[in-house]
Amino acid sequence: MHDADAAIAAPPPMPATAPPMERRRGRTILFQDAWITGAASVAGPTEGRGPLRDRFDEVAEDHLLGQKSWESAESELLRRAFAHLCEQMGLGHGDFDLLLAGDLLNQTVATAFAARDVDVPFCGLYNACATFAEAMGLAAALCDGGYCRRVAVATSSHHDAAERQYRFPTEFGNQRPPSAQWTATGAGAVAIEAAAGQRAWARIAAFTPGRVMDYGIQDPFNMGAAMAPAAADTLAAHVADLGLHPGDYGAVYTGDLARVGVPVCEDMLRARGTDLCLRDCGVELYDPRHQDVHAGGSGAACCALVCTARILPDLRAGAYHRALLCSTGALHSTTTYQQGESIPAVAHAVTFEAANRG
Repeated sequence: MHDADAAIAAPPPMPATAPPMERRRGRTILFQDAWITGAASVAGPTEGRGPLRDRFDEVAEDHLLGQKSWESAESELLRRAFAHLCEQMGLGHGDFDLLLAGDLLNQTVATAFAARDVDVPFCGLYNACATFAEAMGLAAALCDGGYCRRVAVATSSHHDAAERQYRFPTEFGNQRPPSAQWTATGAGAVAIEAAAGQRAWARIAAFTPGRVMDYGIQDPFNMGAAMAPAAADTLAAHVADLGLHPGDYGAVYTGDLARVGVPVCEDMLRARGTDLCLRDCGVELYDPRHQDVHAGGSGAACCALVCTARILPDLRAGAYHRALLCSTGALHSTTTYQQGESIPAVAHAVTFEAANRG
């Protein structure tokens, strides 16, 4: 065989083996190809009178939204949020591979009844008010891992439906202590996909799943204190895992610790050597000068509304390059409360980075 023939027949050299992509640091999962490409929100009438009134895609005129019950109204909130998301992106239901969604009601019925009208494979999730961050972290893993092309994430809550289930029917007119929070009425939805290109609003860079923490709080009217330890544990782990400093974040949001829980969480973080100045979705959703929501907002829709109407649009507009959302959830029920159980809580943290970040 001639030398020229040998050169043609010889196999090409093997490429150098690339180092494995880092997927995890401590408790934190890292993503490379998980992008938020759309965000939509539908707020209740009370939420529509708050500081974010002009940022919502829709504000409901009343709490029933043309339905016969508060629970059915909550399903309608989620349906409308998903419809706004599809319209905004110019997509149909069939353009989504999966819907990850949840709410606060027993068996997540508000979400399930909405999902029957959405022709998308559905996985219902429940981590109370922490469900939104939980769903985004799982959706990011599915997209980044190549299992899904595009996933819709949504959560909802309804003040009157939640009061009826967890505390007292609103018709009772019972008095709430100052530490009590106002369950938000509304729904938020986002689209997460791989290989987003120019459509991307922001990248989901990391997800720190939380551990269930229980400091013995038994008062269902003091959710902030019950959830603060879980938030502090997750935030401290997130910052330590990524080696970031407080100044590396343009904004750090907690889900709904409100005015009671935020200072408790900040004190617990300082005791761990982490000094974060927290902004809270339950505080920023309402105007305390004109709206009596006591300690602030709560509910699965609380951080969903603030994230879709403020955090993500601000990232997209270049207000900051990195934001951290730590959604918090109290994992109790009326049954466990009446049996004298304490209130365990969980918190999940998601890091967003601006799409144009180098």
